This record gives sequence, C-alpha cells and structure tokens, in this order.
Amino acid sequence: MTVFSLRRIPPLLAMSAVMLVATAARAQPDPLPSRNDGAARRSIVSFVEKVTTPGSAEFVPVAERIAVFDNDGTLWGEQPLPVQLFFALDRVRALAPANPEWKTREPFAAILAGDPKAGLAGGEHALLELVMATHAGMTTVEFEQIVKEWISTARHPKTGELFTERVYQPMLELLAYLRANGFKTFLVSGGGIEFMRPWAEQVYGIPPEQVVGSTIKTKFEIRDGKPVLVRLPELNFNDDKAGKPVAIHQHIGRRPIVAFGNSRGDQEMLEYTQGGGGARFALLLLHDDAAREYAYGPARGLPDSVMGSFPPALDEEAKKRGWTVVGMKDDWKTVFPVAADGPGRSVNPASE
Repeated sequence: MTVFSLRRIPPLLAMSAVMLVATAARAQPDPLPSRNDGAARRSIVSFVEKVTTPGSAEFVPVAERIAVFDNDGTLWGEQPLPVQLFFALDRVRALAPANPEWKTREPFAAILAGDPKAGLAGGEHALLELVMATHAGMTTVEFEQIVKEWISTARHPKTGELFTERVYQPMLELLAYLRANGFKTFLVSGGGIEFMRPWAEQVYGIPPEQVVGSTIKTKFEIRDGKPVLVRLPELNFNDDKAGKPVAIHQHIGRRPIVAFGNSRGDQEMLEYTQGGGGARFALLLLHDDAAREYAYGPARGLPDSVMGSFPPALDEEAKKRGWTVVGMKDDWKTVFPVAADGPGRSVNPASE
C-alpha cells in the first residue's frame, strides 16, 4: 500500500492540498445551524466528538451511545399548558354529553364552564381524575386513533399553530446530529406513553419502541372474537422525577450517556445519567425568551409556572454538577421550524 505524505509533494502542490482540505472542511454543512456559537453549543459538539472519535480516551462504542430527551418544555412547548392536558380538556368536552353528571362535578364542571384553571386548582388529584376519565375505557387501538385524529388538527390557543409546529428547531437538529453520530435517541417523558407513541416518530424521528412515559393499567380481553388490550382508569406508573431512572432501566436497559431536560421533573434523570462511568453530558433548557416563546422559571428571576418550572434549587444543582444550561434567548438563533418561525412569530404568545 502506498502511503502519501505532504513531505513528498512539491511545496506548491502541498499548499494546494492543504487548501483543498480546509475548503472541504468548511463546506461540511453545519449540523446545528439554529444555535449561536457559544459555550453551550461548543460543549455539545466537543462531547460528541470525543465520544465518537476512535482512539479517543473517552470513546464510547455505538451500542452504548444512549441519549434521552424529556418532551414537554424540552422538545416542544409546554405553555400555557402541556399539550396532553389540552387533549384531556378537549376530551372532556367531547365526552360531556354521555356524562351529564359532570355539569355539577369537579374538575369537570369548571372545565365545561370555560374555566380550566379553576378545574385544575385541585392539583394532582384533579389532574389524575381528569386523565383517568378521558384516557381510559377504550382499547389501546381505539385510543391510538383518537390521539392521531386530535394531534393532526389541534392548535395552540394563542398562536393558532398546530402543536406539532411548536417543536424546537434546535432540538430537532440535535436529535439528527446525535443519530448521525451513532446515538440511539429516546423520549423519556412524564406524559403518557400511549399519547406520545402515535406521533413521536413523525415529529421527532423517534419510533414507538424508543418512547418511555407514564402508563395506565391495561388488561387483555376478547371482544367480538378478537384479542384486545383495554385501558383501565388506574395509574400504572408515573414517569416523572425519581420515576424516570426507573423507567429508563426497565425500558432501555442501558444507562444513558446524554440527557436533556428543562425542569425539576428531569433532575433525577440527569443525575442518573451523570452517575455512570466515563464521559457523560447533561443539559437543561431555560425558557427565557418572552419575544419568541415564553419566559418562565424562578431560577433566573423569571415568572413561576405551575408546570415546567426551573427552580433555584435546580439551577444550583446544575452549577454544582457542571450541567450545561442553554438559554433560549441567547443560545438559539431560531426557536421554531422556519415555516412557523417567520414574520409574525416575534410576538410573545403569552401576551396575545
């Protein structure tokens, strides 16, 4: 085999070769074009390069390149309410004629009266009752079809965009960048696993078997001579906070080396990811862009939020553990996909 060396090439040709190599390097498309150059972006690229470069002291085999992403507030918007909660509210209205007692029973009465905030004032108990009443009582196939039909037309109440248009372009690029470098990407969310599976592959490129989420109990039945799984009005597993590492272990079977989140509900997932040996990377997204999206999270003096808040304790944990914090306002050139991030998208949806 002939080994070429620049020392064996005449000086002019050697210079030309170097220029060609440099030009080719510059011609490579930017895998993260929606991010501004800065410490956060560089930390992502640096990590990926060191764990995927053969011979690197921190090289990670492809089989171990597991990346986990929270959903609400990390991959798509969660304000003024998480998307699945909008789904539940719409289901209450759709099911109300068959449940006349809801007119005088909370949390349904307030929702039907047009005051979902009052209906959800009961906290986790009210939320659980709402989900059980609207997500159970049908087969898994029937529920999947209901979700598919709803998500294809459901729109954000302030902007009028499809919820699937309010995904974060920088995160879509990050998913693609990691997959191009041998990572397997998983969705690990407090949202319902069967709510996310019908659309996650189309929206994020994450197939159903790589979606991890909260579940309600199901049972096997024979209906009309056919085997089905029936959804029961009882919580099976809550994939939030300390539940996330448990679900990762049960569903994935490998500890991730990369984790992305945005709220207190993701802390244990990031801690679990970082707790393994070798190279690890953890990132939190801070919602601080009132012009292009929402600004919330008391960790940085922003307004609090009942769901999806970024509390001071989590901010301190990020600093102590060396987690990367991405500020949407300064670190992202673009928030939403170009089609949805054009003229007219610079207004604050929270003030419309």
